[in-house]
Amino acid sequence: MGLLVEGKWQDRWYDTSSTGGRFVRQDSSFRGQIRADGPHPPRVDRYHLYAAWACPWAHRALLWRRLKGLHHAISVSVVSPYMLEHGWEFDEDHPDPLYGSRYLHQIYTRAKADYTGRVTVPVLWDRAHEAIVNNESSEIIRIFDTLLPGERDPSAPFAERRLAPPELIDDIDAVNAEIYDKVNNGVYKAGFATTQHAYDEAVEELFAALDALEERLSGQPWLLGDRLTEADLRLFPTLLRFDPIYHVHFKCSVKRLVDYPNLLDHTRAIYQIPGVLDTLNLLEVRQHYFGSHETINPHRIIAAEPATLDLSAPTKRDWRRG
Repeated sequence: MGLLVEGKWQDRWYDTSSTGGRFVRQDSSFRGQIRADGPHPPRVDRYHLYAAWACPWAHRALLWRRLKGLHHAISVSVVSPYMLEHGWEFDEDHPDPLYGSRYLHQIYTRAKADYTGRVTVPVLWDRAHEAIVNNESSEIIRIFDTLLPGERDPSAPFAERRLAPPELIDDIDAVNAEIYDKVNNGVYKAGFATTQHAYDEAVEELFAALDALEERLSGQPWLLGDRLTEADLRLFPTLLRFDPIYHVHFKCSVKRLVDYPNLLDHTRAIYQIPGVLDTLNLLEVRQHYFGSHETINPHRIIAAEPATLDLSAPTKRDWRRG
């Protein structure tokens, strides 16, 4: 895992020496929107999504693209699961269909020749301008939820239903902020910590947050009540990866997802929504984490997959409600 510095690639891991061993995630750099009065107007077949099966942030974008019925309007390609000395890569099984690039950082420098920063997925690409519209997953999913008209597959589960309806935006944003800091990013803060104190701090926050979410879901099916919203789907990629990846690889070892009956049922309910399986490649998820983080797993040994996680079991939650 490296970064670009003024357009030049450097193989450099995260520097935690100045943050007390804490992992601090860099803010996304490209924050454009798709709107009729801007440089990136709504057009079918104009936009391409660069993603990774492995990455939970990219998984968000893949979920919204599929569940909103945009899979025919926005093309997609996924990078190789291995993120090594050149960062995210393309290969024969994971090609770049637009430019035949070898590395994702070449897409970034195509958009901005002197770019400085991490090279991350997802990337929403404008073919016409050869530009990155946005590389912040939380904003890409809102673009998919609201701003791309027409050509939606009407059979998609949320083709005609907003996942972040205006009347719930403030509540969704508040829940998202808590879950992002302590859970979505919390597992990374634990896994990438380089001091005992930083790790202990992150793990304590993580499991306190999971305990609170378990209690919250004991009295209602979804995070904001009876209706599945953006907040539920943003939590899902982390919970899906928890037992097979984060519990072992990131040392999030206090409890497992299977020890939280309500969070487990919540995960099962989303896993069983039509189309969600199209956004999953759990083999590449495992290949990525165990094969890419040399500082954590230098021998790249893939841990045995837990046998206790059955996501196809019946669930008491119904995503159709609301």
